[in-house]
Amino acid sequence: MGAEVLPWVFTSGWASGINAYAVVLIMGLVDKFAHLQQIPDALARTDVLIGAAVLFLIEMVADKVPYVDSTWDSIHTVIRPAVGATLGYLIGHDTAGMDAAFTAATGGITALLSHLVKAGLRTAVNTSPEPVSNVVVSTGEDLTVAGVISLAMVNPWLAAGVAAALLAIGAVLLVFALRRVRSLKRRYDDWGVRMGIAVPPEQRGRRGLRRGGPPGGPVAGAPDPGAGSSSLPPIPPAP
Repeated sequence: MGAEVLPWVFTSGWASGINAYAVVLIMGLVDKFAHLQQIPDALARTDVLIGAAVLFLIEMVADKVPYVDSTWDSIHTVIRPAVGATLGYLIGHDTAGMDAAFTAATGGITALLSHLVKAGLRTAVNTSPEPVSNVVVSTGEDLTVAGVISLAMVNPWLAAGVAAALLAIGAVLLVFALRRVRSLKRRYDDWGVRMGIAVPPEQRGRRGLRRGGPPGGPVAGAPDPGAGSSSLPPIPPAP
């Protein structure tokens, strides 16, 4: 397996995790008109280009609508890594079987990681009440994918370095975003307690015990402490 294959596999895998259809469309068009050696010829097929173009247009709209984008990301948790693995296999298919399997695994894992980072960040963005942030973030993702894939055609190793840096930065941003979401949830819960529309956390467990009784319920066969008790006075013995 040539060393020149690795940056292409990593870059295409990272980009597939963000917008798989854009990657297939861009690489296919470049191979169709420029006949770049590193791009698999299968991507330049007319049916592949038409399918990628239609799906790209659908994603371009769905990815900019709040909460619809998260649903779309959930659906593509399998699709994007599969596309990344397929591209990795096609890029390395001219080599030995184990090498092609390695490039497929590399593309699939890289796509899965970038997809998880993207999906997590978009979930955090959806906490914003206005829809403009979704449009801005989605457009930025599309432009970044197009730019990095275009850079790979000129300098594959530089493009792979940029993709790795963006993946690391996205992971760090995801950690901060998750912390911010937790902080907002705590503030919302505190506000609900102050307004009297929520139960304080320390009382939720007690409230559940009062409603459902002791954990596990009564023990089978145990005597009923109230059985046989009566408010009537005992009957005196006969003389």
